[in-house]
Amino acid sequence: MTSTTADVWLPFPAREIDGLPASFQYRQWDGEEQFPADPADCVFYVTPYMKPPEVVLRPLPLMPKLRVLQTLTAGTDHVLGGIEDLPPGVRLCNARGVHDASTAELALTLTLASLRGVPGMVRGQDREEWHFGFYEALADKAVLIVGYGAVGAAVEDRLAPFECARITRVARSARTTARGPVHALADLPGLLPEADVVILSTPLTDATRGLADAAFLARMKDGALLVNIARGPVVDTGALLAELESGRLRAALDVTDPEPLPAGHPLWHAPHVLITPHVGGSSSAFEPRAKRLLARQLTRFAAGEPVEHTVMITE
Repeated sequence: MTSTTADVWLPFPAREIDGLPASFQYRQWDGEEQFPADPADCVFYVTPYMKPPEVVLRPLPLMPKLRVLQTLTAGTDHVLGGIEDLPPGVRLCNARGVHDASTAELALTLTLASLRGVPGMVRGQDREEWHFGFYEALADKAVLIVGYGAVGAAVEDRLAPFECARITRVARSARTTARGPVHALADLPGLLPEADVVILSTPLTDATRGLADAAFLARMKDGALLVNIARGPVVDTGALLAELESGRLRAALDVTDPEPLPAGHPLWHAPHVLITPHVGGSSSAFEPRAKRLLARQLTRFAAGEPVEHTVMITE
């Protein structure tokens, strides 16, 4: 007998999401060993959040009826390894808008903490040391945002009150916005030497993997700060370590390559680096925004309308 069930797999209990259409059977699955139902009945799969790719991808080969693969991350690189297992016509959607506020907040936090020497002060507090001195301000700094999508724009929103000397925007291709021009990636060599702070917020693609390599870092001015809230492999870790150990550059990293950063890795104890454990989107802002996104997407899907934030459609 052929099943007529149309299942939706969610990492949250359906009862916690207001506005879900009643036309589906909702199954909760957040990466547990046992599936909540037969994957063959799933038409809309919301991937577990911050679980490793091998967990997220495990049910995909068993989902022949799937129509929408929805991530809860802005990037979709962690699911691309399972695309070949999907039937034609599946829409891969990202969570544009869910992490903008939280990730931009962390970008600003990392920038301010690094410039003002907060990590050293915290260590000084542990040793009961008074670290008085003059520290750098964000005011009057030239900031370069590499990756001017929703997150990059949210970073600029939060930089705006800090009296930066200049904010320069870079994306895959040039365009004009209400705030000013967005430069193409090809323009980076001429822009890097003018920036005091370089914030990476670009997705991980073939074009951005290893973007911040030895040549990129060499073009940054002496004493500049590199902030990475994108993905670890956007930065060449070996090249960055060389610049940190020479004392020429500083870095604040929410993501690393490898990740999680293993014990004993030299990046942990490199000079002039602040590391947070990939928590840009993991804040109290995540769940409410994620649930609102899912209610909107599923309402559109139930009505036969195109879902939003489609990154690709399988062939």
